[in-house]
Amino acid sequence: MPASSASLAMLTDDLRESVKRAQSQVNALVLGKPHEVQLAFVALLSDGHMLIEDLPGLGKTTLAHALAATLGLAFQRVQFTSDLLPSDIIGVSVFDAQTRRFEFHSGPVFAQVLLADEINRAPPRTQSALLEAMAEHQVTVDGVTHALPEPFLVIATQNPVDLAGTYPLPDSQLDRFLLRLTLGYPNEEAERALLAGGDRRDMIAQTMPILGSDDVLQLRDAVSHVHASEALVRYVQALLARSRHHPGVRVGLSPRAGIALLRAARAYALLLGRNHVLPDDVQALFAPVAAHRLVADADAGEDRALAKSILHSVPVD
Repeated sequence: MPASSASLAMLTDDLRESVKRAQSQVNALVLGKPHEVQLAFVALLSDGHMLIEDLPGLGKTTLAHALAATLGLAFQRVQFTSDLLPSDIIGVSVFDAQTRRFEFHSGPVFAQVLLADEINRAPPRTQSALLEAMAEHQVTVDGVTHALPEPFLVIATQNPVDLAGTYPLPDSQLDRFLLRLTLGYPNEEAERALLAGGDRRDMIAQTMPILGSDDVLQLRDAVSHVHASEALVRYVQALLARSRHHPGVRVGLSPRAGIALLRAARAYALLLGRNHVLPDDVQALFAPVAAHRLVADADAGEDRALAKSILHSVPVD
């Protein structure tokens, strides 16, 4: 049996069913957003991070809380503000007079799910405090490296940058997010259910976990063995190449963006019950994975529309 098939065969029917029930439970808490919930699971199983960009009050924080509660993972929330310091996130070394040495007091980043709420309300120096944590799953303080718990997932929310008191995220920070999504207003049926239903915070507090840390790590391992054919890899490479020469694009997609797209497509395929990636998987994820990584010309318009234009311009072999 090929390595990929062997790894996927290790997923028991119970675990496969648990993943479905976990998605259903989050969907019961975040009403009317099944695609966005699926993308959240893609980020989790891809060992990536997620940026949710939207107006206040549309369920960004609820999605993060519901995901952590359903997975039974240690959760911390940091409200980003203009006076937030890097040490408020990472932690700080404090001198202990009795032992006559510095002891490290860990910050909220030492969680399995970290909600960086309204990340673009903090200045760039504080935003960048998350870079090492997101990229390496570790932080370095006073020359000492501290490993973060596994699994580790950052869910950042941000308001549109045209709102008062916001700082645009630098390109290097944006590139660390596997995908970016928006929630938007709920449809009429979902909004009516929200208005008539109970308090979401109370419902999340009563939520029982369906998966655990070991399950998530096992699923991540299975994702890495989902098969992507040579033709599929060539298709992704063609998308990258097109992005670098597409009208309206000043800076196209990097090889790291292509790796992220393939990793996300593998997770997407696994969630749909397949052990191989289809072009449809890549197409479904291209805008969420690629749009925030594109640097557009000033008059090129919205980056999601630009990403869709790139996607439509590249045929599938």
